[in-house]
Amino acid sequence: MAEHKRVPSRRRRVLWTAACAFVALVVLGAGAAVYAYVRLNGNIKSVDIDNRLGDARPPAATDGSFNLLVLGSDSRNGENGDLAGGNTGDTARSDTAMVVHVNQDHSRAQIVSIPRDTLVTRPDCTDASGKTVPGAKRAMYNSAFESGGAACAVKTTEQLTGLRMDHYLQIDFAGFARVVDAIGGATVTTTVAIHDKDSGLDLPAGQHHLDGQQALAFVRTRHGVGDGSDLGRIELQKQMVKSLLQQAGGAGLLTDPVELWSIGDTMTKSVTTDSALGSVNALVGLVQELRGIGPDQLSMVTLPVETAPSDPNRVVAQQPQADQVWAALKADQAFPQTVVSAQPENPAQAAPTASPAAAPGASGATSGKTAGKPTPRATPKATPSAGTVR
Repeated sequence: MAEHKRVPSRRRRVLWTAACAFVALVVLGAGAAVYAYVRLNGNIKSVDIDNRLGDARPPAATDGSFNLLVLGSDSRNGENGDLAGGNTGDTARSDTAMVVHVNQDHSRAQIVSIPRDTLVTRPDCTDASGKTVPGAKRAMYNSAFESGGAACAVKTTEQLTGLRMDHYLQIDFAGFARVVDAIGGATVTTTVAIHDKDSGLDLPAGQHHLDGQQALAFVRTRHGVGDGSDLGRIELQKQMVKSLLQQAGGAGLLTDPVELWSIGDTMTKSVTTDSALGSVNALVGLVQELRGIGPDQLSMVTLPVETAPSDPNRVVAQQPQADQVWAALKADQAFPQTVVSAQPENPAQAAPTASPAAAPGASGATSGKTAGKPTPRATPKATPSAGTVR
C-alpha cells in the first residue's frame, strides 16, 4: 500500500514544480518585457521641434497623408570618426536629406532627395541652446543643420518646399552601419566597377551582399563611379533604400523575438526623432502604418536642380520643375512624368560603353548619362537632377 501512496505524491510534486516553473517564466517574461520597453525608450533621443518652431509653419495635411524629413548626419564625433570619408570637424552637416511623403491611406510613399549643395534662403533659427542663428541668402541647404540643428533643418525645408514636416528622423554614419548589419546586410547590383579611395569602396561589376560598413561606403561614394557629382551619389542612396526595404521585408525579421529585440535595440540607439516619435510606442506605430510599403510602392526622385549662376560648384532648384514636385506631394499625387523622364540613370547601373578616350588605369566605372560638361559637385545647367528609382 505504501508503494501505491508514493505515486500520487510524486505526481503532485511534479505538477507543483511545473506550475511554479510556468509562473516563474511568466513573471520573468513580463519582467523582461518591461526591461526591454524601458531600455528601448531610454535609447531614443528626441528634439521638441514643434516647440522650437511655434505656429508660423505650413499647415498639416488633413487627408491622412504626412511628411517625414530624414537626415543622414556626417558628424565625425565618437564612433563616426573613421567611417567612409567626409567631414572631420566637430560640427555636423546633413550629408543626406530626404523628404518622405506617405499618402493618405499609407499604401505608398514618395521620396524627394534634396542635394546638400543646393543654395537656399536659410531663415532665422533658434538653436538647441536658445541662441538665435541669423538667416542667410544663398546658403547651402545642409548648412541649416550645422548652424541651428534639427529645428533649423526642418524650418529651412518647410520654407523650401511649402510643406509641413510632420516628423523628423536623423541617423549618423555609425547608426546607419549598425542598422544595416542588424537586418542582415543589403544586396546591390552594379553594371560597372566602383573604386573609391575616399569611401574605401572597391567593387567589381556584379551583385554584392554588403555589410554595414560596405553599405555606408556605397552610399558615401562619389568619385569612384559616374561623373563624381553629389547627384550621382544620391542615386546610389536611392538604390540602397530600395535594397534595405527588400531585405527587411523578406527576411522575416519581425517574427523572431530575438531578432526583433536586436533590431529594436539597434534602431533606437541609432536615431534622433522629433518628440512625437520619441517613444517605442510611437515608433512601433509608425512601422505598423508603413509595413505595407515595399520597393514597388515607393517612388523616388531628386529635386530638379541646375548649376547656380553664382557658383559652378553649387546648384539651385530648377523651375518650374521643382515647384511641380512639391505641388504633387501637397496634392498627394504622383510625380509629374516630365520630371521623372528627364532624370538620368544610376551611374552604378549604367550600360557599359566602350570609351577610347578612357584614361589608362581608370577605375572601370562607366559614367551615367549626362549632358554637357560635368563639374565635381554639380550638374551642368542642361542636366536635370539625378534619376528616379521605380
